[in-house]
Amino acid sequence: MPSLGSARSQWPVVAWIRLKLPEPAAPVLLLGSAPPPLQPPLDLLEPNPVTTDPRKRVFAFEQEQPGGWVLRLVWDADDPKILEAEYRAPRYGSRLPLDDVRTFWAAVKERVAPLGPLPVDSADPRP
Repeated sequence: MPSLGSARSQWPVVAWIRLKLPEPAAPVLLLGSAPPPLQPPLDLLEPNPVTTDPRKRVFAFEQEQPGGWVLRLVWDADDPKILEAEYRAPRYGSRLPLDDVRTFWAAVKERVAPLGPLPVDSADPRP
């Protein structure tokens, strides 16, 4: 899974989850103008420019977690039905222990709680 935007943390993505978001509300068109751009589903998501394509609208949130890993949430306006969560840590060549997977999933659930329960589209490793 390619990571979008520019992450502040340079650690590798050790685990990730893609969540399906509810259908966004239809935009209101006024006097034949173009619809307004979609807004990110969570207020904590901030613009995260893609240096190779300045037209792309990507929003991200990063937060260091207890235990020395970083939670990163990413939303791409070109794929508005998906919210990606990444577990970034200085781990190389080994799978994430099951307890860490549970901790990651709990942190993701806490951050996306305002959206309600979201179905998992795909994940590595599976929660």
